[in-house]
Parts: sequence; C-alpha cells; structure tokens
Amino acid sequence: MTTKEKNKENAMDKAKVKDKSKVNTSKTILFDTSADRLAVAEQALADHVIMEALAENLSTADRRTRQFSAAAIRSISEKDAQALLPFIDQIVDALHRPEAQTRWECLETLVNVATQDPAACADAIAGAESSLFDDSSGAARLAAVRFLCSYGSGDPKRANKIWSLLDEAIQCYHGDPEFQDMLVSIIAFAEGNIGKEVAAALANRMAFDATNSNGTLKRRAIQIVELCKQK
Repeated sequence: MTTKEKNKENAMDKAKVKDKSKVNTSKTILFDTSADRLAVAEQALADHVIMEALAENLSTADRRTRQFSAAAIRSISEKDAQALLPFIDQIVDALHRPEAQTRWECLETLVNVATQDPAACADAIAGAESSLFDDSSGAARLAAVRFLCSYGSGDPKRANKIWSLLDEAIQCYHGDPEFQDMLVSIIAFAEGNIGKEVAAALANRMAFDATNSNGTLKRRAIQIVELCKQK
C-alpha cells in the first residue's frame, strides 16, 4: 500500500470515528405519554435537549406522542413563552396535524407567544384558519379565535389582516357553546390597538346583539361596542 493510500485510509477511519461519536452523544428522549405534562414542562425549561425533543415530537408519526408534546409545550408557554421562540416553525407546522388536540394545544401556545412577540407568529394564520373552520372540534375553533385575537390586538395592520376571519367566526359560531368564551377574547381584542376601521366593523357586527340579545351575550356585546366607539 502506498503512502497516499494509507493516508486516505486513515482519513476514512477518522471520519467513521467522528460519525460514531456523533451518534453516541446524540440524545433520544422517549416520553411517557401518561406522565405529568407540567413536570415535563419544568424539566424542559431547565434542559434545552428536552425542549428540542418536545418540538421535534410535534412531527413524529405517533399521534399520542404529538398530543403529549403539544400539551407540554403549551405548559411551557404559560411559564416562559419566549423560551419557545427558537421552535416557532415546528409549532406552526403542527397546526396542520390531523388530530384536533395537537392543533388546539399549539394554538393556545401561540396565544401566549403572541403576547410577547406577535411578529414571530405571523406564519400561523393559515393554520389557525384551518382550525377555525374545523367542524369536528369546538376546542380547536375556540383556540383559533383566541390566537387570532391575541395576534391582532396590538397593531391596526395585524388587526386588519385577521379581521375577515374573526368576522366570519362571529357569524358562524354565534349559537355554539364556545361562543361566549370567544366573546371574552373578542373583548380583549377590542381593548387593544386595532385601529378605527376594524373597530367600526366590529362594533357594527356586534350591534344587533347589543340591542336585541339578553343576559351575558347582551352585556358582552354592549361592552365590545362601547370599547370600539372609544377608538
């Protein structure tokens, strides 16, 4: 064997060792889907490897693992939403999973992220729209409304961007069990910096209920109209 051939062989051997080292130092985390998601969330906040694993599991083939990971990530967002900013792409992508729970957990996560950094959530609107019109899940529809309100409430341009979806939701789900909870988010939206144009449109949309409804629906509709008139 020539010197050149020996050097090439040695280089290949070193490359193999390097690759093997990578495999040995990589960490695969198998989550018990019956575990306490709050405890896992606490662990993830203290260990970036666990945080990464949860985000990666949003795209795994196993439905239960996706749901568990999404729920743990939501718990993380309630404690430290900014810690999830490096994983926004995975969270947004998970809005397109077939099961409703993964989607609503991720939407609720984005509700919290949007209060800190709404610009980071801009790509989530398409996924939110899909859940907004999910006939099979009221929880997914409510989470979509909550996200849209959180995203749009702080800036007139963002409010205008999501208003047509919010307007359609108000009309479509007026009699649904989740509608009262939707109105709570819409009140928070109306309190924000949504601009005069969207405020006028929202006031007009809620005017009928403010005049003709009864009970809680009437009170909340009046509150929304009054908030919009102050813009």
